[in-house]
Amino acid sequence: MRAAFGIFHRWAGLFAALFLFVSGLTGAVISWDHELDEWLNPVLFDAKSGATQSPIPPLELARRVEASEPRVRVNYLPLFIEPGHTLSMSVDARVNPATGQLFEPGFNQMALDPATGLVQGTREWGAISLSRENLLPFLYKLHYSLHIPDRWDIEFGMWLMGLVAIVWTLDCFIALWLSFPSRKSWRKSFAFRWRQGGHKLNFDLHRSGGVWVWALLLILATTSISMNLGDQIMRPVVSFFSPLTPNVFSTRTAAPLNQPIEPSITRERAIALAQSDATSRGWTAPPGGIFYSARHGIYGVGFFEPGQDHGDGGLGNPWLYIDGRTGALAGTNIPGTGSAGDIFLQAQFPLHSGRILGLPGRIMISLMGLGVAMLSATGVIIWMRKRRAQMRAASLQPARSAAVAA
Repeated sequence: MRAAFGIFHRWAGLFAALFLFVSGLTGAVISWDHELDEWLNPVLFDAKSGATQSPIPPLELARRVEASEPRVRVNYLPLFIEPGHTLSMSVDARVNPATGQLFEPGFNQMALDPATGLVQGTREWGAISLSRENLLPFLYKLHYSLHIPDRWDIEFGMWLMGLVAIVWTLDCFIALWLSFPSRKSWRKSFAFRWRQGGHKLNFDLHRSGGVWVWALLLILATTSISMNLGDQIMRPVVSFFSPLTPNVFSTRTAAPLNQPIEPSITRERAIALAQSDATSRGWTAPPGGIFYSARHGIYGVGFFEPGQDHGDGGLGNPWLYIDGRTGALAGTNIPGTGSAGDIFLQAQFPLHSGRILGLPGRIMISLMGLGVAMLSATGVIIWMRKRRAQMRAASLQPARSAAVAA
């Protein structure tokens, strides 16, 4: 059994090593994506007018953008503007009535000076580019999809990384079992031979390093499945153990990209309806952001205080979903409520990003990203060393056989 597990661990590690090395390094960086992005691209985040002039309301700025740029629709809009900062909004391409296909504006994010309404900058989030304005979005998308293009409405990159996460999760248990060959020598599985260095230290970094952070590795592996294959794998598995509240998006058939669902109610009306429902629930946090999913015909209104849009601490922010045609409540996402399965799924992104613990959690996940890259590299080095030894032994075998015959 141990030999079979060893073979699985070897080939599973070689299969996943490159993917995990890239994901580990990028994960260590994107734990600080907002801060690094703001540092690299002040033109996208710092308003040229400063913090002295009164800002134009975000909803009015969104109307002006759509009026001046008919090729796009604002699909996410923050409802707060930080003093001295731009208003950063996301946009979708509209359908070109002449061709029936989507326009290609060349950008999906816009940064506006909130005092003047002037566009300070635009960018294509997720573009394959290492320029300053695209570096952090590039790394973020590389982390979970390797920028493998989608085809036939299938996210191949996310499927691949989800498969890697499944293999990684299974290998976590096998690696732990292999790390303790006997009860008498269990202390060796926690030790590092720092003074001896070389291949012995490399082996200890791989084995003992993995043992020390095993629980965190398992959390990262399982939450990676949720991040990439949530609807395909994780929800069906969790629903076997606990009933789940239907997901408002998975219960609706997504419209084709070039046939978006036009809303019948405005953003203002959607916010008012959501605010009324939130008040009846006793919520005190104000509406902090709104998005519109044109493929599902649904508005989402999030409730959080200014500066809390990233949902640091706990399970994140609550959202109410409003049908874009009827104005009816289409669903909710209220952290901490629902069945045990619902709460388990709500915890997946906060656990994966470390945001469930706020700043300390983000620091821990950033360090874990470096740890995952280290474990991947040391595992490949161990395999290469054993492979070279096997090849050397095989090359010497004919000479040994000849000597024995003589």
